[in-house]
Order: sequence, then structure tokens, then C-alpha cells
Amino acid sequence: MAVRHRLIQATPDAVWDVLADGDLYVEWVVGPSQAVPKAGRWPEVGATITYEVRLGPLRLNNETVVRHCVAGSELELEAKAGRLGTARIAVELRPWGEQCLVIVDEHPLRGPGGLLHNVGVEALIQVRHRAMLARLADLCESRAGERGRPDPSNSVGSVEYRPGTGRA
Repeated sequence: MAVRHRLIQATPDAVWDVLADGDLYVEWVVGPSQAVPKAGRWPEVGATITYEVRLGPLRLNNETVVRHCVAGSELELEAKAGRLGTARIAVELRPWGEQCLVIVDEHPLRGPGGLLHNVGVEALIQVRHRAMLARLADLCESRAGERGRPDPSNSVGSVEYRPGTGRA
């Protein structure tokens, strides 16, 4: 199972606002482009979006379905990649002070993806998750702006490094 986490410099509510906006899906998920709502209201259970994934000259039409949602804290998706099979992607938000710890857990469910799942595939998923969480953080932090971003550098408990002093 590919599990990865990242501390995002935004509140859990700010992160949830991004996850709950189906129009922003292609901005934080690595791979899809041109997402279009297919059914339901994102992120309600059963809501579906379709999108295209480009792999060189190949264009794959995939879809993602919301399988479980606890507003503000949990979003579980089933990504359907046609003949390649499906995968479960769970995103959990945990308050961490005024920040948000985001945990992503992905594993194959059906099809060849599950049969071919090995250490090499796991490593590729980890790289994808690192990029995905970086994109999510950038999006959430830029939307939160300076006034909504927790733990600014001049707050109590923060440490500022000063070059040339050898001290933090």
C-alpha cells in the first residue's frame, strides 16, 4: 500500500475546500486533464467526474467516483482506469495545530493493476503522491493567503534562521 503524508500550511477547512471543489481536481491530482462532472454533486457519495489522462500519444478516458465522504476530514475515491483496473485513493485530513496533516493511502482494487502491483509500482505511486501532495499544498496555501496561513514566521514558537550567526 502506498501511504504518504504532508503537513500543509493551511487550516483543515481550507484544504477541505479544495478537495470538495470538483473543478479543482485536475489542479492537484497528477495525471488528469479536462475533468467534467458526470453524475452527482462532488464530493457526495456516488458523484463522478470524467477526465482524460495523456501518456505520450495515448489518451485514456478515465473516471473517479466518490465512495466515502466525511465532510471536512475524509474522502475516499475509486479511480477507474479502463482496462488497467481500479484503485482506491483515501485522503484523510487531520488538524495539526492550525495546520493540516494530509494522509493519502492508495492501493489497487481490480484488474491488472492489482496483479502487477509490486515494489517498483509502489515506488512510482510514491513519486506520484509526492507530486500530488506538493500540488495540493501549493494550491491550498496560495488560496489561504498570508492572512489565512497558520504559523507565520514571526509567531510564538517559530524559529527564524539568520545566516552568518550559526544559530536558529
